[in-house]
Amino acid sequence: MSVTKNKQSVETINKMAKAAFPDKTVESADELTEGCCNTAYLIVFTDGSKSILKIASGSNEGYLSNEVNLMDTEVKAMRIMRDSGAVNVAEVQYYDKSKTICSGTYFFMEALDGQSYYSLHSSLTDEEAAQLDFESGRIERSIASVKNLYFGFLCSEEYRFDCLYDFVHKLFENVLHDMKARDIPTQPSPDEIFALLEKDKIYFDEVKQASLTHFDMWDGNIFVSDKHICGIIDWERAMWAEPLFDAPFRSGKRNINMLKGYGQTEFSYAEKRRILWYDLFLYVTMKTEDFYRGYGTAESVAAMQKNIDSTFRELRMI
Repeated sequence: MSVTKNKQSVETINKMAKAAFPDKTVESADELTEGCCNTAYLIVFTDGSKSILKIASGSNEGYLSNEVNLMDTEVKAMRIMRDSGAVNVAEVQYYDKSKTICSGTYFFMEALDGQSYYSLHSSLTDEEAAQLDFESGRIERSIASVKNLYFGFLCSEEYRFDCLYDFVHKLFENVLHDMKARDIPTQPSPDEIFALLEKDKIYFDEVKQASLTHFDMWDGNIFVSDKHICGIIDWERAMWAEPLFDAPFRSGKRNINMLKGYGQTEFSYAEKRRILWYDLFLYVTMKTEDFYRGYGTAESVAAMQKNIDSTFRELRMI
């Protein structure tokens, strides 16, 4: 279990629910165990209504330097998307940052109908899966249509950048600093990474405007009802970057039906290089998380290092 999990007693959950919904009484609170960072519960009230409770950690233990104001980010991103009307997201029903009831900030949100796309894979025909992938691409395009004047994190005055390259450079600075702080073996070296990244600055400079980017829109964060996408969850890693930073664009994992829905099936040389840099950032981050969260194994660390090595090797070759 991740050290960031902040489980609460039934008594505390009841207090949190009473603050959010004074006229309701909790019938049951079942932990949702799919997530690796925050703690989440499905709350069922005696009147039959439901809500999702998400609770952040009460400390900074286990968090990386790039994980800035994650719960603020999730709430803000969901509200941005609800206001845009472009993508269905849950309504934030109550948000408490006071830490007076429990050690972490928390919020209640609407419980979406349906199940995660990931959990439905084995029950879908190829045609049904292709349709869902196409829909996910359309949603990616809708998210990308939300623009911003600066690149960076949604809820941090410190992380605001005029250009994409500066933001990406800072992301690598942070995660490599985290590796050094825990004596995590780093290969390639930071000097090698930054030397090559600087050579590729021109490819980042062609991105002139920041777009909202979910970053983690894998099948577990896509909700499906009646074999159509009904909502997107887990926005805590959303950022102002470029769409190609999101999970569905990772090298070797792109789905042609998703790309058709997105409206782009081919990528320029510059885009391919940026995608490789985003691959590398993800793999370095995941390797570092294994150490900080406390859930890594020798096998998972070795597998991630293999991905890091192959991605950096490709960056040096093309």
